[in-house]
Amino acid sequence: AARLCSGAGGEAEAAGGAGTMLRHLARKLRASGPVTVAEYMREALTNPGQGYYTRRGGVGESGDFITSPEISQVFGELIGIWYISEWMAMGKPSTFQLVELGPGRGTLTEDILRVFKQLSSVLSKCDVSVHLVEVSPKLSEMQAAMLTGGKVQPSPEDESAYMKGISKTGIPIFWYRDIQDVPPGYSFYLAHEFFDALPIHKFQRTEKGWREVLVDIDPEVPDQLRFVLSPSRTPATQNFIQPEETRDHVEVCPEAGVIVQRLASRIEKDGGAALVADYGHDGTKTDTFRGFRNHKLHDVLSAPGTADLTADVDFSYLRKMAQGKTATLGPIKQREFLKNMGIDLRLQVLLQNSGDTATREQLLHSYDMLMNPEKMGDCFNFFALLPHHRVVHPDKKDKPESKSPLPPVAGFYELLLK
Repeated sequence: AARLCSGAGGEAEAAGGAGTMLRHLARKLRASGPVTVAEYMREALTNPGQGYYTRRGGVGESGDFITSPEISQVFGELIGIWYISEWMAMGKPSTFQLVELGPGRGTLTEDILRVFKQLSSVLSKCDVSVHLVEVSPKLSEMQAAMLTGGKVQPSPEDESAYMKGISKTGIPIFWYRDIQDVPPGYSFYLAHEFFDALPIHKFQRTEKGWREVLVDIDPEVPDQLRFVLSPSRTPATQNFIQPEETRDHVEVCPEAGVIVQRLASRIEKDGGAALVADYGHDGTKTDTFRGFRNHKLHDVLSAPGTADLTADVDFSYLRKMAQGKTATLGPIKQREFLKNMGIDLRLQVLLQNSGDTATREQLLHSYDMLMNPEKMGDCFNFFALLPHHRVVHPDKKDKPESKSPLPPVAGFYELLLK
């Protein structure tokens, strides 16, 4: 039911009728020629009138894909524990901004806030607030309904947030269109299935050197799109292909690079950490661009605006774009991260407390979905940005015995559960 890993099978679904978005793109291509895959994705996903996310955003059973938080509450609970664990390891600062990029329906934030409430005695002296970065008006309405019961108000024009409210657990929540609008300060960032939907450039190695893959109208078939190669090097080819590249086909997401740079700069300046959970690879895969509609693989060029478009995250690129401003951990497979976070123990507690067979079966089914290597266990990875001092003592090299050992970073190391 989840979005499939790249390379997994599935029926490409024929789209009925050329829609408004296709006609809009066809006119544009006839007038100005082929566009980059990044520009095509941007139009198909976030065009103000007809974009997939701005118009519908199909998360959940009735949508086009299901995400981990929709499968099991345990996923979000363990991420909530990760943030509290890191907050404690960093000396319990007096403020704590939880910033989520692309929060979907708000399910993950809700699960995290439940953990914060359960551990409110630990967080009692800390000023906690939630900051959601969301471009879709429809999704921000869903988030507001889930997290505040709909009790939100638009913010005054002079404020950087466009909407604000109070969560059901009494924590202030703010909505922004861009990460740059989020106020500076000690923050924990969360990007779950966020980077995979950002626009990518695709490149192909040819006998004449690197060429960019573009989207164009098919001259043989009216209003049908096709991939073509750029006749010469494009600016993106010159900027994004590394001289040491060994693959023949490469996907690069410059927007992801910019966001990681911003996160790394903020963490370096104000403290905190970022946790990225997504499907991806460490600079090894080539062609991962794909579409999803009604939980099935869908031709990326067919009926744009009606399907989710996505590509695997290249974690080696994210690491490079952190530019040494922060330490990075991972990518580590989801099943290893959740196991290290104590998912098995949590499952046992929930099974013991569940009164009926149906609930127990659901718990075991969702555990299998998250952990099975054939399902989400190996497709999804966790990756973190942390301040350097969180991983290495500044003066450890000179006086190795002078400092108490740093607590291990939860999830990325096997913890001894006491």
